[in-house]
Amino acid sequence: MSEKTIALAMTGASGAAYGMRLLQQLVAADCQIYFMISKAAQMVLALETEFRLPARERAQQSYLGESFGAREGQIRVFAKEDWMAPVASGSGALDAMVICPASTGVISAVATGASNNLIERAADVALKERRQLLLVPRESPVSAIHLENMLAITRMGGIIVPASPGFYHRPEQVSDMVDFVVARVLNLLKIPQTLLPPWGYKLSGPSS
Repeated sequence: MSEKTIALAMTGASGAAYGMRLLQQLVAADCQIYFMISKAAQMVLALETEFRLPARERAQQSYLGESFGAREGQIRVFAKEDWMAPVASGSGALDAMVICPASTGVISAVATGASNNLIERAADVALKERRQLLLVPRESPVSAIHLENMLAITRMGGIIVPASPGFYHRPEQVSDMVDFVVARVLNLLKIPQTLLPPWGYKLSGPSS
């Protein structure tokens, strides 16, 4: 089990299933989760999944906790202008932050230090405090602007994890492809996972 505190933000790119599956896995790993979701991400979530997130943060907190079997207070949801949230300050206890999925707009804001809302500010704090920051973009194709922003974030210590599932594990359904990307994120966070075996291993052990 994990004792990590992870900030998870979802922004308005396609790929809401990645964020929800990651949230489920973080709950299962007993992480403390600070959750943020943009208005655009809520629209995408309703379009792409069966989740119907309530409008208010406290109701969202209850809904997500019940949906994923979280313990009391394990998931804390923060509004976009809640500047008193722990993630808004470097003194807040946090091990890592993941933006999944990450829109190209939020990637641009992070690359330039815009900090116009809590998600952007939290990412800015993660970078300045030299904490782990992972961004999971799904945009395709990408322009030179997108690539330059990703390169800027990488040079500042952030990690870009494209939502590009592999096929060597022979996925049989969409959920297998989602799990591939989520497993990579969990590996980078050093949170144990059983969604995907390490390269060179089968579920029953190492290959011959």
